[in-house]
Amino acid sequence: MIRMGSTVIFDEPPVIESWASVAGNHEKKGPLGSYFDIAEEDTTFGHKTWEQSESAMQNMAFKTALEKTSFQADSIDYIFAGDLDNQCIASSFGLMSFNIPMVGLFGACSTMAEGIALSSLLLAGGAANHCAAVTSSHFCSAERQFRYPLEYGGQRPPTAQWTVTGAGATILSKSGQAVASGNPKIRAATIGRITQLGIKDINNMGGAMAPAAADTLTRFFQDTGKKPDDFDLIVTGDLGELGLSLTIQLLQAGGYDCSDRMNDCGCMVFDNKDKHYGSGGSGCGCSAIVLNSYILGQMLAGNLKNVLFIGTGALMSPTSTYQGEIIPAIAHLVHIGI
Repeated sequence: MIRMGSTVIFDEPPVIESWASVAGNHEKKGPLGSYFDIAEEDTTFGHKTWEQSESAMQNMAFKTALEKTSFQADSIDYIFAGDLDNQCIASSFGLMSFNIPMVGLFGACSTMAEGIALSSLLLAGGAANHCAAVTSSHFCSAERQFRYPLEYGGQRPPTAQWTVTGAGATILSKSGQAVASGNPKIRAATIGRITQLGIKDINNMGGAMAPAAADTLTRFFQDTGKKPDDFDLIVTGDLGELGLSLTIQLLQAGGYDCSDRMNDCGCMVFDNKDKHYGSGGSGCGCSAIVLNSYILGQMLAGNLKNVLFIGTGALMSPTSTYQGEIIPAIAHLVHIGI
């Protein structure tokens, strides 16, 4: 490994062995619906509570990713997992049965990128041979925790985003230990810094997270000497339409024009013409299901060769919101290449 500023370059890049995605009915109807491994009409997934439903999604996503490999569960040295629920209960209850050492994460919607980055550091450092990154969100559990009960039927402003019901899992191997050695690889990772723009509106997550995305991307370019043109796709997750537009503007002001190759998972998962979803998708599961279906699938097919995946997270809690605090944000980046 070579450290350059805030970025770690992997001279022996960890390999993504397999990936899987589980989605709900709204996501199934979206533009990427055909790419998900599992998409259910019944978003309870056969359980009594929304939190149990979310745990079931995590279990299904990791189990499906595992089934795509030749590994048994005990081949995975560590799982990095997290979600939006208090104490990350979707992850702990969902993955408990696998009996694998687990590191719980709370990076909010940046969790997928954070889990992949930490897995890669552990693998490249020689502390593990195989790791997994898993995360999820559920529209109903998130609404209950962060906003209002669904029965309240409150109006949503245009800046608001729709929490994705979905879970994603990525299994990675140390270079030299990988079975699918021709698969996409993690070539670099940049760990984010906490930023804030003074935004307090819980219905404007994109605006709150945009400075973090721009900061992490800028530092990656500065650390590595890479340029936007070196990548086929630069994708954030999940800023929505408003946050993506603001991030592009912030990058342009800093001398980096990414406008012709930048997209956001929150803009990709739903039909943007359907304003039912406001500014787009959000939640840990948003970037998780887009990455672990469409993006990695396109890379395996050879349609994408170099991708920057930037997970963006708003680090507030119901308590901090009720107390009128600003919304801090963070963004973690991984460079995925063939």
